[in-house]
Amino acid sequence: MPRVEPTALENHDLARVYIAGTLREAKDIEDLLTGNGINYVVQVEPYRASILFGPRNGAAFYVTEEQSTFCRAQLAAAGFHRGLSDE
Repeated sequence: MPRVEPTALENHDLARVYIAGTLREAKDIEDLLTGNGINYVVQVEPYRASILFGPRNGAAFYVTEEQSTFCRAQLAAAGFHRGLSDE
């Protein structure tokens, strides 16, 4: 299942599961979600990478609320901890 337009999941409650700070990281997250058959939405959102630097834009990944726990577990198991969103 690939990335979908936000309108494709508009009748579902969405949960942010990850925010990627680099293009490479975003592509890796896309590969993981697609490989697990997950429909997901990506939106550009500001985030704070560190205390020393101002806000940056990152790729925020949203999945349906029902799939969020599974996705967070898969991301953590694959070593993606830095941008993992809390439940």
